[in-house]
Amino acid sequence: MSVIKTQFTMRFEEEIHAKVKKMAKKEARSMTNMIEYIVIKEIERYEAANGVIELTEEDLSLE
Repeated sequence: MSVIKTQFTMRFEEEIHAKVKKMAKKEARSMTNMIEYIVIKEIERYEAANGVIELTEEDLSLE
């Protein structure tokens, strides 16, 4: 079963973009995959400190 992913645009300062690009290259990841990995790790860190972020059906709505 495939995972549905949403798409959106992000803007980075040039220096942040360059650093993420280098991180991705070092980890043999695409920029998109590296950013997703960083976000997942930060969510895990946040939830470990603050508890699980509960989501509703409304939160998961793509509209």
